[in-house]
Amino acid sequence: MRLTIYGRSTVIKALVITLALDIIALLIPNEIAKLVLLVISIMFISFTLFFFRDPLRKIPQNLKAGEILSPADGRVMMIEEIEEPEFIKGPAKVIGIFLSPLNVHVNRVPISGKIKYFQYIKGEFIKAYDHLSADKNERTVIGIEGEKFKVLFKQITGFVARRIVCELRTGDDVTRGEKFGMIKFGSRTDVIMPVNTIIKVSVNQNVTGGITVLAEAAE
Repeated sequence: MRLTIYGRSTVIKALVITLALDIIALLIPNEIAKLVLLVISIMFISFTLFFFRDPLRKIPQNLKAGEILSPADGRVMMIEEIEEPEFIKGPAKVIGIFLSPLNVHVNRVPISGKIKYFQYIKGEFIKAYDHLSADKNERTVIGIEGEKFKVLFKQITGFVARRIVCELRTGDDVTRGEKFGMIKFGSRTDVIMPVNTIIKVSVNQNVTGGITVLAEAAE
């Protein structure tokens, strides 16, 4: 199983904790306590390795120029029309994707273009499926300008997630489907597009980062 580079420090810490638990278990004379500690250490390291997995993915080759890829694995929790004053600057559509701790958490770029907007915002840790989390929680907000349209997307922490990893910065040229970061331990990703964008997914649909087409820009 391949692990993401964004989780190396956490995996190393988890290995140290696991080793410490195993050593303690070996030193304890009580067989039941020994077994409990060994089971806990196995479950702990197994979940850590599973969470930070980075499966190989082949980005679709027959994509249309205006198609927007999902930046994350998860379940579509909402599709709404909103006003977006910062980057889209007007009526827009938003697709909210909820990531459980069991989903792959590596994020991917939804469209090709140039990063024209980037903001990191400290905030709260409301549960990610609560609509308030999009505007209240800690998050990064990233705007990409393509050849004919713009897309704004957010990495949003959840109740469990406490750290966002994002390699993108203003001025970067990006390619649709490339990896750029992750949110650790459960989270939400919102994708905001011009209001005339044609949505290709539905609420409660499961999507795959870098593979599922969320929407297509209008001609």
